[in-house]
Amino acid sequence: MTTSPERRRTDPSRAARKSGPGHPARRDRHGRGLRGRLVPATVPLARTKAEIFDDLVLDTVEQLERRYAKELAGVEFAVEDVPPELNVYDSDVLEDGEVPLARLLPGRPGRQELPPRIVLYRRPLEFRAMDREDLADLVHDVIIEQVANLLGVDPDELS
Repeated sequence: MTTSPERRRTDPSRAARKSGPGHPARRDRHGRGLRGRLVPATVPLARTKAEIFDDLVLDTVEQLERRYAKELAGVEFAVEDVPPELNVYDSDVLEDGEVPLARLLPGRPGRQELPPRIVLYRRPLEFRAMDREDLADLVHDVIIEQVANLLGVDPDELS
C-alpha cells in the first residue's frame, strides 16, 4: 500500500508519533536540531583563560600547602578579574606601578572571625605576562610574596 505525499503530511497518527516528550515539535530550518559544543570538553581549546589561570593558582597553592600545611590551614585563596576601584591602596596590596596585582587581607579574630585571604587579580597579571610559562612564573612569584607577607618570612625561604 502506498500513500501519497499529501496524505503522509496530514496523517494524524504520524503527527502524534513525532511530537511529544523526547521529540521536539519543531526543528531548525535544516532539520538537524540544536548544535552542541564545537570543541569537546577534553580538548585544551575548550578551556577559558580564567580556567587556565585558576589552574596555575591551584598548582602553586598545592605546592605550598604540601610544605606548609599547618601555617596555611585557614588561608583562603581567591581570584578576581580586576581590582576594585580605589583611589589609594593600603600596604596589603602588591602593586606594579599603580596597578594592583594581588591583595592580602589578614584575618580578623573575634566575633566575626574571618580567615586570612589572598586575592589575585587575573587581568593585570595576564597583561604583564608574555606567554603561558611567563604567566605561571608570575603567578607563582606573586603568591609566594603574599604568603611570605602573611607568615612574616622572607620570600626566598618559601621558594
